[in-house]
Amino acid sequence: MLELGRIYANVNPVTECIPIRPVVHYMMGGIDTNIDGATDVPGLYAAGETACVSLNGANRLGSNSLSECVVFGARSGQKALEYAKGVGDVNEAKLRKVGFEEGERIQAMRAKKGSERISGLRKDLNLAMERGFGVYREEATLQQGVADVAAVKARLPGLGLEDSSTVFNTEIIAALELESMVDVAEALAAAAAVRKESRGAHTRKDYPTRDDQQHLHHSLVFRDAGGGAPRVDKSDVTLGHWEPEERKY
Repeated sequence: MLELGRIYANVNPVTECIPIRPVVHYMMGGIDTNIDGATDVPGLYAAGETACVSLNGANRLGSNSLSECVVFGARSGQKALEYAKGVGDVNEAKLRKVGFEEGERIQAMRAKKGSERISGLRKDLNLAMERGFGVYREEATLQQGVADVAAVKARLPGLGLEDSSTVFNTEIIAALELESMVDVAEALAAAAAVRKESRGAHTRKDYPTRDDQQHLHHSLVFRDAGGGAPRVDKSDVTLGHWEPEERKY
């Protein structure tokens, strides 16, 4: 602990307090799938904590990740195999075209010499999410957070890379990860901004109570072909045997 404090917090724990702050440990949402791990895209399956098979609700229970991997990982793998066996002839030319287009995109990214840097964009994205979507939320900070994330996204085209090599180029990986992080942040921000209640980990100071009348639903975020801000839709919650109750601890 002494070493960690000195290296990562620049403090001496013998004489100074170790700073404590909230961090993101997991996501309670993910790619929307059915109980077989199938998405709305034919042939695309997702499992584990990248997926939302609705094992998690407004909160995420300990050990759920084990079930998500062991149970639904195996289930989605089996269903994907069954799907692949029944597809028949595959349009290889179409697959090659998609692969070629992605390769061209990465090649163009490698050659970019913009003024923005990965570290700067990541830092600003981190600050936007921490300020707007931290432990406690309210209308003004949520809306500012949505705007801040959109501003970071608008700067992505100006990203420039130092490493143009084609072998072991970790900067390309970091750039692709940054794009994905912005997509996830934008989806989270859009969904949080329209949920005017407190439920699970979504705690709003201006709407402190749960509102089952208006918000007992899953939030689904879509990116329409025309671009623009994400579209937030809803899907029903299947309650089963357990009705939601007030959290009193």
